[in-house]
Amino acid sequence: MPIRTALLPVAVAALALLGLLAPVRAQDAQLSIMTGAPSGTYIQFGRDLDRLMGQCGRSVEVVESAGSLENFLAVRQRPNTQFGIVQSDVLEYMQTFAGNDPAIARAIAGVRIAFPLYEEEVHVLARRDIADLDDLAGKRVAIGVENSGTFLTASLILSLTGVEPAERLLTAPADALPQLKAGEIDAFFYVAGAPASLYTEGEIDAERFHLLPIQDATLEAVYSPSTLAAGIYAFQPDPVEMVAVKAVLMTYEYDPRRNRYHRASCRGVSDLASLILNRIDTLRAEGHPKWQSVDLTDIPPGWEIASCVNRGIDPAYQTSCVSATPQATPDSEANEAYRRNICAVIGC
Repeated sequence: MPIRTALLPVAVAALALLGLLAPVRAQDAQLSIMTGAPSGTYIQFGRDLDRLMGQCGRSVEVVESAGSLENFLAVRQRPNTQFGIVQSDVLEYMQTFAGNDPAIARAIAGVRIAFPLYEEEVHVLARRDIADLDDLAGKRVAIGVENSGTFLTASLILSLTGVEPAERLLTAPADALPQLKAGEIDAFFYVAGAPASLYTEGEIDAERFHLLPIQDATLEAVYSPSTLAAGIYAFQPDPVEMVAVKAVLMTYEYDPRRNRYHRASCRGVSDLASLILNRIDTLRAEGHPKWQSVDLTDIPPGWEIASCVNRGIDPAYQTSCVSATPQATPDSEANEAYRRNICAVIGC
């Protein structure tokens, strides 16, 4: 069955599940970002952005989710959800179906990119006797839960390479790791920016398990080649050739002329965009290590930057953020004289 036909029901079911065909009626402009599982990189990026907004007296609600597909759809019409982190292959997947299904076409309309982020490595943790992707044929392989980026990427990779596992288990990576250790499955996919905490905190036995190398010309036409450096994970002392997919921060094309909610949301998008651009060095120094590899100019093809983002990164933009640290009011000449005389007598 063609990839398009096989995966189309997933997107349609997700649309129905999330109620995204109904109009948004939210009136408030609480800022929210759809991220991912607690052990993933997306949620850590979301928390970094919340802390960044906190520097100017505002917050961003960080929402856990199944991952990329749910996030993409939620940005379209979930109330008070201006941001979502998604994978670039999910964007291509959704765009592929835009001309064939009216519901999906409506989901895509209005979705924009805020910023490109980082490359996410495709991790496939497997038993030591499994040498490469081809060896997954006839095995029990966990491919992530529906609506997650891991699920879509794993499905695409297995289809493109022609590998047919005996079982494709819809299991989240955090649940798949203990199953792998117990011998209940043979391998599992996980798309996450390295270092992923699932592997740094999972106490993985290097004699029993390893990350599969992924080197395939067909895949490299869709994904970027990537090398996982030696020692990124304690169980992986040698470098591993892999593939990676771009993570992007998505938003919506808000129209300030439309209504109060659109105006307030556009202002929030502009404020966060301004902060990200002007404090990217702070994010790289204090945030998740993946911020150090973010290239704000590396826009994936086929998608547009939101106008509210361009508004926020304009040098003339005046942010509406209220500083968390009140600015000191300059003393009057009389007050300065008072402080000077006091200090001369009692010291300051």
